[in-house]
Amino acid sequence: MKRIYKIALAVCVLSAGLFACSDQFLDRPLAGATDASALANQKGVDAVLIGAYSALDGWTEDWSGGAVWTSAGSNWVFGSILGGDATKGSDAGDQPSITPIEKYAPSTENEYFVGKWRVSYDGVARSNSVIQLANAAGDIPADKKARIIAEARFLRGFYHFEAKRMWNNIPYIDDAVTNFRVPNDKDAWAPITADLKAAADALPEAMPNVGRVNKWAAKAYLAKALMYQGKFAEALPILNDVISNGKTPVGTKYGLNDCFHDNFRVSLKNSKESVFAAQCSVNDGTEGANGNYGDVLNTPYGGGAPGECCGFFQPSNSLVNSYKVDAKGLPLFDTFDDVDMKNDQGIDVKAPFTPYDGTVDPRLDWTVGRRGIPYLDWGKHPGVSWIRDQAYSGPYSPKKNLFYKAEKGTNSTASGWAQGPSALNINLMRFADILLLAAEAEVEAGSLTKAQEYVNMIRKRAGSCMVMDEDKPAANYKVATYTGTWTDKNAARIAVRFERKLELAMEGHRFFDLVRWGIADVELNKYLEKAQTRRNYLAGAKFTKGKSEYLPIPFSEVVKSSVDGTPTLKQNPGY
Repeated sequence: MKRIYKIALAVCVLSAGLFACSDQFLDRPLAGATDASALANQKGVDAVLIGAYSALDGWTEDWSGGAVWTSAGSNWVFGSILGGDATKGSDAGDQPSITPIEKYAPSTENEYFVGKWRVSYDGVARSNSVIQLANAAGDIPADKKARIIAEARFLRGFYHFEAKRMWNNIPYIDDAVTNFRVPNDKDAWAPITADLKAAADALPEAMPNVGRVNKWAAKAYLAKALMYQGKFAEALPILNDVISNGKTPVGTKYGLNDCFHDNFRVSLKNSKESVFAAQCSVNDGTEGANGNYGDVLNTPYGGGAPGECCGFFQPSNSLVNSYKVDAKGLPLFDTFDDVDMKNDQGIDVKAPFTPYDGTVDPRLDWTVGRRGIPYLDWGKHPGVSWIRDQAYSGPYSPKKNLFYKAEKGTNSTASGWAQGPSALNINLMRFADILLLAAEAEVEAGSLTKAQEYVNMIRKRAGSCMVMDEDKPAANYKVATYTGTWTDKNAARIAVRFERKLELAMEGHRFFDLVRWGIADVELNKYLEKAQTRRNYLAGAKFTKGKSEYLPIPFSEVVKSSVDGTPTLKQNPGY
């Protein structure tokens, strides 16, 4: 959606959103469009609502508000790197603020936390402004006003949901708040859930524009919020309703795309698998600002490589090893990381190299770029020449967020300092996520048979399309569905959780999943034990139970929350 800076400033004034905006915006009004009376009409409310949606990609200001990659809507740092899907990548000297996050030892004023806090509460502020202005507008028909307010309540719930996953102890800010120094001493799940439910109840199935939340997307997020609270029995019927009856905003029934990689094609975005996505565009006069700019660093490095900058977000050896399968084509739950899959670490680009010839899940090569395997239509991944510092960050490249060579300059930026931003939407929730959430809920509060059915739907699709090297599969691919009938609840739980890892890798989910399952300390310390032998800079990294599940609230926000020298925001335990 178009980024409208005047509207952004107006929102900042009208609903400051707990210090997310600079102090000068709190203290004095701006001229022109920032006057609430000029916006309290149908045209103004629509514009402010667009501004609320525009924060979904993680960018609410120009560069004066900080680098967009610190708050990317894809959560590539907080969801994927923290979850062991990927390393920081690049080299030691670039974006060094990520390293202490990756080692679970960040400071309270790390720029990445500041950026994410700012965007989360700017999104809340914009959503509250929509509600305030809609209620004050006299020219909006009642049915449209109800829909607009429902959209804004969903967005308010979404942005609080993002903050809740990050910091747990957060202030909840609604449209009635006038003193924004709100303490974080109450659990925000109740009002977040109330917002999402209100949106699900009030929103129509069909929406006037692609990208707007509809009833089914709101229901899906309501169920997801319930899952985070461990309320599986409440979430399950909602998820099954979405699976059976849910439709996209344009009326297409939800379903899995024919091919796994269809979810990461610009030409196929807003497909039947897209439940909710941040809408992206390029070459629209903004030098990529409306593209997926938060991932601009996350392309292979070097001249001739896709994006040509900057070599970040490199898939971890552990993630790659996760795609090994047994003779039947099923995952190796316990032994996948015992031995590294053959790779070109330390092998010169001119030296002969044959990729790993063991059996692997086909999703590996749609998720990860590795030497000798075709990288979309860019030719075979050449190895070290596309890696900025292979000894530091490993031999692999990200792939899901990349555009095709045939799209360069049309579906990717044709101007600006980097060529990485593209019109590929940011998948915030896709139908596969819903199926796997439902499978999880079935394991905990329903039918193991139904859980197996949902997982097998995902696995069947995984084998339908493979990366091809001319006229043959590029690797030894094999993936099978689970046969027989699941009867062991713990085994089913392990299978469902591992399937989420394989299906949603590099999409910003893994860390949050591990935390909500209560196994982050076990899984991540096991990951780190091996990762430290592969990446020297991770030496000493440790996940601390009772602390590392949540991140430090930015120190600057704690200070700004003070009343008579006493902060209203309380720092998270251990920081």
